[in-house]
Amino acid sequence: MSNPYALEYKVVTFRESLIGDALDSDKLEKVLNKHAEDGWVLKAITSADVKGRIGPGAVEGLLLTLERPRR
Repeated sequence: MSNPYALEYKVVTFRESLIGDALDSDKLEKVLNKHAEDGWVLKAITSADVKGRIGPGAVEGLLLTLERPRR
């Protein structure tokens, strides 16, 4: 029997660009709304250095921790 209170979590990396541009609040809102459609609720936002796909450097970004009841 499964626990009716069990939760699952997802961590999403959000960064604007490798150049260090300011984070775009409209893009962040779209990302959050996209995940909300699947039942995810924002639990926390953490500022972090996020490694880029190109090169060893990191850029400032956000880690979005999402939560929803386990399906």
